[in-house]
Amino acid sequence: MKALRSVFLGCGSYLPEKALTNQQLTEIVDTSDEWIVQRTGIKNRHIAAEGEFTSHLAVKAAKAALENAGVDAQDIDLIVLATSTPDNTFPATAVAVQAELGINHGFAFDVQAVCSGFVYAVTTADAYLRGGLAKRALVIGAETFSRILDWEDRTTCVLFGDGAGAVVMEAQEGEASAETSGVLTCHLRSDGRHKEKLYVDGGPSTTGTAGHLRMQGKEVFKHAVGMVTDVIEAAFDATGTTAEDLDWFVPHQANQRIIDASAKKLGIAPEKVVKTVSEHGNTSAASIPLALDSIVKAGKVKKGDLIMLEAMGGGFTWGSVLLKW
Repeated sequence: MKALRSVFLGCGSYLPEKALTNQQLTEIVDTSDEWIVQRTGIKNRHIAAEGEFTSHLAVKAAKAALENAGVDAQDIDLIVLATSTPDNTFPATAVAVQAELGINHGFAFDVQAVCSGFVYAVTTADAYLRGGLAKRALVIGAETFSRILDWEDRTTCVLFGDGAGAVVMEAQEGEASAETSGVLTCHLRSDGRHKEKLYVDGGPSTTGTAGHLRMQGKEVFKHAVGMVTDVIEAAFDATGTTAEDLDWFVPHQANQRIIDASAKKLGIAPEKVVKTVSEHGNTSAASIPLALDSIVKAGKVKKGDLIMLEAMGGGFTWGSVLLKW
């Protein structure tokens, strides 16, 4: 059996038209632009319109990714969609995307790992592609977190936004290496003991409602940097690479202070760190593909670039993916 690797062919993203600035938030809750920027780095976020669902955002990001990759939707035989805000309890939002794209072959499913969702989804797709169970995958992170926020809780409602990002991955012959493109290594972690630090206080089995997001911000911050560096150092150890070898560091866009502290601890040069949190806020599973697409669109990423993706989310879950573009 020939060895296979999974290669990123292209990416795309979508942000809802409606923007919500810090100044506009001051009219909703008792907060200030200065307070939000100082603690999070966030200046703006996007909010899905009435009747605009997670699947709608996902489809638009998917179409952009397919166009960027030069791949027809009919060539996709796997869709993995990371989201914590599905259209319905079931079926998976991924099958709604599949139907909208006119795909009636292959298979599609959702992954739920909150802000780590995209890293989990890429890792899952990588395993299916290398295992020969699919040839081309559409991997999407899409969220409408505005629907699960308590808009009277100023500690959480200022942090999150809506959006979607997607990548197209393809199984190609040969192992990923310094000479070839592809996913080099993936590392996933979780620790359910931390559930109460970041969770939603509802669900079909408990309250019969969607619930609202609840977070112990200081506790999340306290654990974030250590957990993030853990999986990044694991990726370096697995591949014999170092922070100096990276061309791009694409972290989950939760908080600018966490991003900066993690990069500093790992010795990653500031110019290699991709930051979009100021304009998008925390878009959970969508944040990494949104950030990745921003540098691809800007023409900054070139073939052979070494890229580190990392995230941490509720659960706690956390993980990293190291790839060559």
